[in-house]
Amino acid sequence: MNAESLDGRLLFAIPKKGRLHEKCLELLAGADIQFRRHHRLDVCLVKNHNIALVFLPAADIPSFVGKGNVDLGITGQDVILEAQMQSHVTEVLKLGFGRCALQVQVPETGPIKTVEDLAGKRVVTSFEVLSGHYFKEVDDRLQLVDDKRTKIEYVGGSVEAACALGLADGIVDLVESGDTMRAAGLHAIATVLETEAVLIKSSTPKHPALEPLIKLITSRIAGVVAAGRYVVCEYNVRRERLHAATAITPGRRAPTISPLEDEAWVAVSSMVEKSKVADVMDDLVNIGAEDILIFNLDNCRV
Repeated sequence: MNAESLDGRLLFAIPKKGRLHEKCLELLAGADIQFRRHHRLDVCLVKNHNIALVFLPAADIPSFVGKGNVDLGITGQDVILEAQMQSHVTEVLKLGFGRCALQVQVPETGPIKTVEDLAGKRVVTSFEVLSGHYFKEVDDRLQLVDDKRTKIEYVGGSVEAACALGLADGIVDLVESGDTMRAAGLHAIATVLETEAVLIKSSTPKHPALEPLIKLITSRIAGVVAAGRYVVCEYNVRRERLHAATAITPGRRAPTISPLEDEAWVAVSSMVEKSKVADVMDDLVNIGAEDILIFNLDNCRV
């Protein structure tokens, strides 16, 4: 592959590994973005669209997008802020995966119980910028000056081991399930920010002619995200209970209501949030709905 083969193509940056990589591949498949990535190559051409995928470290994607080197990218909100590129990229779409929290953590059995206790001591992190901003506000509030201020030290990995090794009094790190944190004998005393994966584009795009393709890909990805969030709920209910039923399943805009051969009954179809479906079914049973069916969505446009 050479530079000429990329001319005129939309360049789409994807995390090459890590916590977001596999989910991104599922998202691309759901959006029917077809490609074959050759072993060890970080650039590949999409077969059915004028797109080239560029596999990059997630931490580099905000800079590549913000500077216009690539047109679209997927990365974490935390990574954008850590790279200080929030004014150079536009968040197009939240993707609903990669959710975690950047938290201040300390040894569970130690004397430090609050952020104020930790202020002025040693903090180790891979998020030097975000941690620096956070503890600057804490130090300023506590009127700590000079060598009394919090010392932020950068490490590239295994942050959770820093306290046990005597390198830090506390850490700032991403927490997803919390298993690693608990295994290291740590607990969270504050949350710096909540984060998730997002689709981003440059705030000053270099290739305006690609905007229709960007809109198409964004629409497709939004459909995949919505399909993962919603299911279709169908059921039969007596007409006199219809108002109560549609209060339970109002749908995104309105439910679809169809007459049945038995005029005392109607069929209702509505989109329901997947996370609420069990409660919705219970509520429908309680008002007398019958034949309640749930259908998963592969894709949609909403």
